[in-house]
Amino acid sequence: MSAMRPVRLVNSILRTRLIHTMAPTLPPDRRPVVISGPSGVGKGTLFKLLFERHPDTFTLSVSHTTRGPRPGEKDGVDYHYVTKEAFEELKAKGGFVESAQFGSNFYGTSKATIEEQSAKGKVVVLDIEMEGVKQIQASGFPARYVFIAPPSEEELEKRLRGRGTDKEEDILKRLAQAKNELAFSKTGVHDKIIVNEDLETAYKELEEFVYAPVA
Repeated sequence: MSAMRPVRLVNSILRTRLIHTMAPTLPPDRRPVVISGPSGVGKGTLFKLLFERHPDTFTLSVSHTTRGPRPGEKDGVDYHYVTKEAFEELKAKGGFVESAQFGSNFYGTSKATIEEQSAKGKVVVLDIEMEGVKQIQASGFPARYVFIAPPSEEELEKRLRGRGTDKEEDILKRLAQAKNELAFSKTGVHDKIIVNEDLETAYKELEEFVYAPVA
């Protein structure tokens, strides 16, 4: 029996290390992280890497919308699907940190959703476009702001066309909007600007920013 003790001790140490490895490592600064940038810049790829490499630490904010779910989408996972009346009522009560209308549908990020996830010990990541960033900043909601920029406008156009999913008119609209967003990023409103030229380099910058000590 005594010969088994070293084996049990090693197994115990390994289990302890495994649990420690699996435990979420929370950043010193727990404020939500607002990530923005032009369409096609790769911001989604970056924050998904953050989720994969730090499981159980971060969560993406689930927005409210008045549009119906598309095939395969789930309520509470892809969006919180609500009626236009319910959306307008929540907005009137100041329940959104930002909201916007696209076509005939409304979209918004609710304060309650962010607070609920924060209370669970998660750091909330918000994927927000330029006007939404302006609204969140104007509301005084505590957050950190990251802008993901392309190496150049030419490279961004190359990436958009390389996706092969957009019509020419949509590409031109996205490029025009990208000019506005890039100009906005130069006004000093973001805490960090990351140029996504090399994915791993950009990811390292994002991770270092998110985990930076509280100033």
